[in-house]
Amino acid sequence: MNNNKNTLGGPEIWGGIECTINRTSDIFKDQLSLLNHYERENDLAAFARLGKSYSLPRPLGKTLFDKNGFISWDWASKQLNKLQQLNIRPIVGLIHHGSGPAFTSLMDENFPVLLAEYAGKVAERFPWVEYYTPVNEPLTTARFSGLYGVWFPHRKNDHDFLTMLLNQVEGIILSMSAIRKVNPQAKLVQTEDIGKTHSTASLKYQADFENDRRWLTYDLLCGKVKPGHNLWNYFLDSGINKERLDFFIKNPCIPDIAGFNYYVTSERFLDGKIEKYPSCLIGSNGREEYADNVAVRVIKPAGIGHLLMEAWERYHLPMAITEAHLHCSREDQLRWFKEIWDSCCSLVRKGINIQAVTAWSLLGAYDWDSLLVNEAGHYEVGVFDISGNRRRPTAMVKLIRALSNAGKYEHPLLTTPGWWLRHNPAIKNNVLLTQNSVPVLIIGNGRIADHLHKMCNQRGIYYQSVPCLEVAEAPKPAHGLLLELHKPWAVINATECFNKPHNNSVQSECELAKLLAELCFSTGIPLLTFSTDIIFMNKGQLAHLDSIKMIPSDHHVTKTEFESALLQAHPGSLVIKKRAFFHHWIQNNLFSDLVISKGNHLSHKAIDANILPGHYLHKLVNASLDLLIDEAKGVWDIWHKNLRPSDKDNDGKLTRDIIPEVMQKGRESQGKPQAELLELDN
Repeated sequence: MNNNKNTLGGPEIWGGIECTINRTSDIFKDQLSLLNHYERENDLAAFARLGKSYSLPRPLGKTLFDKNGFISWDWASKQLNKLQQLNIRPIVGLIHHGSGPAFTSLMDENFPVLLAEYAGKVAERFPWVEYYTPVNEPLTTARFSGLYGVWFPHRKNDHDFLTMLLNQVEGIILSMSAIRKVNPQAKLVQTEDIGKTHSTASLKYQADFENDRRWLTYDLLCGKVKPGHNLWNYFLDSGINKERLDFFIKNPCIPDIAGFNYYVTSERFLDGKIEKYPSCLIGSNGREEYADNVAVRVIKPAGIGHLLMEAWERYHLPMAITEAHLHCSREDQLRWFKEIWDSCCSLVRKGINIQAVTAWSLLGAYDWDSLLVNEAGHYEVGVFDISGNRRRPTAMVKLIRALSNAGKYEHPLLTTPGWWLRHNPAIKNNVLLTQNSVPVLIIGNGRIADHLHKMCNQRGIYYQSVPCLEVAEAPKPAHGLLLELHKPWAVINATECFNKPHNNSVQSECELAKLLAELCFSTGIPLLTFSTDIIFMNKGQLAHLDSIKMIPSDHHVTKTEFESALLQAHPGSLVIKKRAFFHHWIQNNLFSDLVISKGNHLSHKAIDANILPGHYLHKLVNASLDLLIDEAKGVWDIWHKNLRPSDKDNDGKLTRDIIPEVMQKGRESQGKPQAELLELDN
């Protein structure tokens, strides 16, 4: 494992696991437990295979200690030993978005000393560890805990906010002092959100204040908060005495690496015209009410390159992007990370010292759409998808490996900008909506094909569409010409032959599906096609396709035979099982007919027995597109709450359950105040 810059001179690629141990009232929530990282022993080995430039921030999640000083080292020792064996360089964190153990809190005047005592014991236990982040995002944590009242100890005033901030930063300074007594070479990697606030002219005073406040973590560590600082009087007016601030002037602890976290919600826009916004976005500073919105909804944001330049000019410290993540559809996850990477590479070429870009979080995260307040089990996919307690690589794995090893990555989807640019009202004349020259080819017509068109348009996936009949009636040589003409990066066969059991073209359409599979395999093109688990009437009785040999006897094609033939023709193809589907704009389909026919005993029997779990079409299509982009292979089953490879044992039961609730409506990013939803299903 090589931890140097990659051979092209770009930043390193780091990776991190969401490891917040957060407290709300008296309830602690451990992300590593929710992600089942404690139980999966091979996660670190999978991380090591991502590339040759790699660090793992903050792996000490399960280290437990109490007020008597007892520390359980078992899990942390095991993990750090593995990291050494894998040649992964850890950045050890002590507190991540939390108040510490139950016997202390961010308001406790003893908090800094208690944290430093713990830090010293960590250093004694692991003297070889070089990089530390004693407290992650102290300013952000103080805002949520002391200004907004979201996290423990749930305060909502400037004095308590500043007290929590100072306690955390003092804890960092004392901790690094304790660590360096054991390891003088220990380095501080400090992290903080690099957000910026924009505003209308009338609210410039509020934006200026927030833009001064965003630097407080680093200003305190660097000894810059002194008389003359823009917020010096803010501290004093909020009840913080000068003697307390003198500690930071006299004891600077300049970070070795300034780590900045950047999310699509990091940049905000303040607007006094509150009538234009929903009530959830309206707040007040005690002087006037205003809306606090995500900047990309209103203006073209400054962007990570500009914000890093501001940080460089202020501190001239080595920098890293220590968190870069977007909860959204897969192609926009790729676009977001690649956009940040490209911006950092551009700055490196200008001589700016940027050490790394961090993929955060490798295993995803839970419930950040509610700032960890609600226990709804809302999972957002990371570099790996771990729903169902199975780790599955997504398309992000291939991107990170390529950037880590070669410094570049290309994919047709990356030539289209992300939604934060496509949907930005400040970008005139749709200049960014240029069509991708390499399409995905959608073959077929019907409800699935129609919804594929709709979702590709909304997701910025350029496509070409060919009706099923046009392809089916063409001579076989023309099919190859079709692929040659469009040169697609993938083909989606959206024909719905199994949805029409009385259609005499079933056999020919299945032959068409097999022919497309053969052509795609011969040209190396990924293929997505749909099978079915639909119910048919057979001699007056219900017949589920998993329980019968054939679709009604005159067609002589079974679902299993169809899937087997496709996989034989194209072993790398992706086959999605689908059931009857529903959507708010679809009427007169099998599922809605059964639901509407309340007087029909047969429909009640089907539903009550759960023989017909219907598909929400929006989810079916989006999940299928994500799997296609992930280069998933084989037969997959998408249920209302599950997406899973369709592996069967001898009894025909599904034995793997991989991705529960895989396609939620995308939260824009890790939780920030008043984060909105990107509503794709209009």
